[in-house]
Amino acid sequence: KMYLHRAKTGYCTVNVRHGLVIFLDLLQKNSTFRFPKRNQNMKKLLYILPLFLGGFFWSQNFKQDSLQFKKISDEILVNGKSYEDLRELTKDIGSRLSGSSNYEKSADWAMKKLLEAGADQVWFQPVMVNVWTRGDESLKLKVNHGKWKEVKMLSLGNSEGTKGKDLEGEVILVKTLEDFEKLPDYAVKDKIVFFNYAFKQEFVVTGQAYGDAGKYRRVTPSEVAKKGGKAVIIRSLTSSFDDVPHTGSTRYEDGIPKIPAVAIGAESADYLEEILLKKQKVQAVLNSNCGMNGQMMTKSVIGEIKGKSDEKVIVVGAHLDSWDVGEGAHDDGAGIVQSIEVLRTFKNLKLKNNHTIRVVCFANEENGVRGGRTYMETVKKSEEPHVFALESDSGGFTPRSFSLGMHPDKAKSMKSWEKLFNPYGIYEFAGNHSGVDIEPLRELKIPASGLVTDSQRYFDIHHTPEDTFEKVNRRELLLGAVVMTQLIYMVDKNW
Repeated sequence: KMYLHRAKTGYCTVNVRHGLVIFLDLLQKNSTFRFPKRNQNMKKLLYILPLFLGGFFWSQNFKQDSLQFKKISDEILVNGKSYEDLRELTKDIGSRLSGSSNYEKSADWAMKKLLEAGADQVWFQPVMVNVWTRGDESLKLKVNHGKWKEVKMLSLGNSEGTKGKDLEGEVILVKTLEDFEKLPDYAVKDKIVFFNYAFKQEFVVTGQAYGDAGKYRRVTPSEVAKKGGKAVIIRSLTSSFDDVPHTGSTRYEDGIPKIPAVAIGAESADYLEEILLKKQKVQAVLNSNCGMNGQMMTKSVIGEIKGKSDEKVIVVGAHLDSWDVGEGAHDDGAGIVQSIEVLRTFKNLKLKNNHTIRVVCFANEENGVRGGRTYMETVKKSEEPHVFALESDSGGFTPRSFSLGMHPDKAKSMKSWEKLFNPYGIYEFAGNHSGVDIEPLRELKIPASGLVTDSQRYFDIHHTPEDTFEKVNRRELLLGAVVMTQLIYMVDKNW
């Protein structure tokens, strides 16, 4: 009765395990024990007993996991190698577009770092990629009969260029694709179409604004070409109001002429719109040498530590390539060094992982996703069982949440861990996405998740020359590695 009373009133100050031992011992000694009709308290205890046991073991597991989380955090925040590794990748190698000599150097660097981190084995996975190069490029504008004025610009990735020749045409303004669809072909023919579609500032999560505006980078060249336009200028996909142009992949529809496509910064975009709204005639001259130059075989880099009990695999990864401007620090050097840090921490803390933990440094995310697709096809062919995949591709900023690209049952399991992550800045497990490179694995029903960071600054520098090592904060970068390692630890232990 004493134990029951304290359980019912919430004052469990005595040793609950001792109480349960007494009760079970009573049942064992008296197999004919029956509950008195006058007192149903002991009968009620049978209903409470499972709750006691479940609560007790949950409490014990929570305590053990909390202690392990602290060990992981201490190891990375004090001894972590991510920041110095990122310095090497960005400063010694720099930008790493697939198909470039710098990318090949970065693949060798990644193999070396994985071995230093303690990988049991490391290998290259061959990936065939299209080779796109930028070359010299320029854009000039002239208002009415004034002087030519050079404007900062970047050709969009995979764009066709002008083959080094001047392409001149009149510029027309369009705000949205819906407005463009209403234009007759004759209004577009031989024109350079300028789309000034800005990031929607009302989105608190800037990735949502990026998704909303992304179609203007992807589809406008083919849409304009269908109506006979010469070229496309878009407002950069950015949350800032500076004059830094942003590149990023575009694509062409089969059977549609490939016309040049470039991006300009927000200031230049607003200036150009202001002039055109005053009904002044604007001429543009575009000269660019960008274009496709065949294909080549490159590689993703893979390293792993074997599990102690089975051959099932947990993947943690990021993309090793970057655009050819800037240093690819946040996008996605940060994710690469964080993924390597996960492996290093498991080895240094001597964590006995049940599953094989595999780090994948994917090739060709920026302009083809061939690395992600190749890895998925290899898994599909081999039927190698995968438990989970985690990607870091939202910059080295403060971690905020993890996405849930998985079955609701798995999502529920992961959400139950939220309180463990709260002290480290993770307050939510939400969404139904993962990451560009691991998204193909979802076709195989493999649960996938992405690290989500504070997004407010990311699209100021995304795909620009401003994406450099100096823009990365050491503490934020390492804390991202902390929560990634903690999540892999929980999945390895529980799934």
